[in-house]
Amino acid sequence: MATLRLFASIREIAGTSSLEVDANNVSDAITEACAQFGDDFAALVSSCRIWVNGNPAEPTDSVTAQDEIALLPPVSGGSVNHDSMHAQHTGLHIAILSLHTSPLAQPGTGDSGGMNVYIREVASALAHRGSTCTIYVRKSDPELVDEVELESGVHIVQIEAGEYELEKEELYDIVDVFTDRVMKDLQKRKPVDIIHANYWLSGAVGHKLKHQLNIPLVTTFHTLGETKKKSGFPEPSERLQAETEIIGCSDVVVANSENEQEQLCHLYGANTDRVEIVPLGVEQALFSPGNPNAAKDALGLPTGPILLFIGRLQSLKGVDVAISTLQAMDHENATLVIVGGASGQEGSFYESEIRNLADNLPVAKKVVFIPPQPHHILSTYYRAADIVIVPSRSESFGLVALEAAACGVPVVASSVGGLQNFIEDGKTGFLIEGWDADKYAQVVDYLLSNPFKSTEIAMNAVDKAQTYTWGQTAGRLQEIYQSVLSKTLVECR
Repeated sequence: MATLRLFASIREIAGTSSLEVDANNVSDAITEACAQFGDDFAALVSSCRIWVNGNPAEPTDSVTAQDEIALLPPVSGGSVNHDSMHAQHTGLHIAILSLHTSPLAQPGTGDSGGMNVYIREVASALAHRGSTCTIYVRKSDPELVDEVELESGVHIVQIEAGEYELEKEELYDIVDVFTDRVMKDLQKRKPVDIIHANYWLSGAVGHKLKHQLNIPLVTTFHTLGETKKKSGFPEPSERLQAETEIIGCSDVVVANSENEQEQLCHLYGANTDRVEIVPLGVEQALFSPGNPNAAKDALGLPTGPILLFIGRLQSLKGVDVAISTLQAMDHENATLVIVGGASGQEGSFYESEIRNLADNLPVAKKVVFIPPQPHHILSTYYRAADIVIVPSRSESFGLVALEAAACGVPVVASSVGGLQNFIEDGKTGFLIEGWDADKYAQVVDYLLSNPFKSTEIAMNAVDKAQTYTWGQTAGRLQEIYQSVLSKTLVECR
């Protein structure tokens, strides 16, 4: 029998997270569920997204006894009262700033990564709760339209500022131009209640807009210059100075983890009372356990152990450590799958280095380079993996680790940043001190040789990942927005 998986508010109505159904297609499965769970359940089904085995599906799609059908309500992971099908609306208008990258860009390309996913998912969840989100990004291509409606309540405005092909390192020079043009656009729209800046470049813009509009500034940095500096990756002094000023002026700084909160306070002297921890979420209907053999077959991967790395090809993410781990492993027929791309001259040079490293591996050990994939495709790669390796040298949260955990795949990660908070060492994954490939290989070999332990880790990880949802992230942000609106604006120190 096929399995119907239920999430968030529709799970609450049903009183269960899954149902075994005897069905030939998606529609039959949903009809059976509606008959069992009643009118409230049926009323919400029409607004749900439907997935089969992690891929978007239609009611007419056929299913077999091995298939998993997922129903995802409009607000992922949100909690609603059974007497009401809608979350409480706030009616806020939020200007979300993302100068250097767009949520329309594919993660893993250029400077796109977890932040793109964060902005897209948070804006969507906020809109489902009644807010209006206007996302401001820099136009990077003359062919792009000026404005895109991502969905009802979420608009992306692409601002002309500087040459289209500017590198990220050059963007600080166009902050004033970007700010002026965002201000001009905002004057045409309904009044903005909150500015939410993402990354330090956007924080510099938000700092200026706060004083022009006299409204609260909320900032999420995603990465911190001082933290990268301590990890051996020097950052320009203008970034470090700007971050200090932004923290001093922000009404709230959002930290993705307890570790990031500590860094903000100890490295920048941030006021603890103005730093709020808001973890990231995961799309539970998309990232969930599945059939690993079917995933391997779908991707054309070999039958031996699969080690997976997902992320940009840069030293900060530790791709070289992943390849060296494969080389140091005892398992001879293992394959490392690397999904991601490089950007800029430095990225191209690093990619050449890691490809040379891969070419010098023993014949039985292979590295497969896969270009960046659409976010919804990544669940198949996770499910195909035996272990996901996250050897980052700096990480504010670790979205890849969360998505892997949600898919029931053990994670072996570096003991840095938010990874230390999300992964419970030895219970939901393994944390490695430093970047000695032999240490990573030892843990990877141990998991591959102990399937019962690997399964135990995977099950614990799934349980923990289910407590992280984008609905909860957006709900916590709304509480922060409402709180700062009731207070006097913070003055620059």
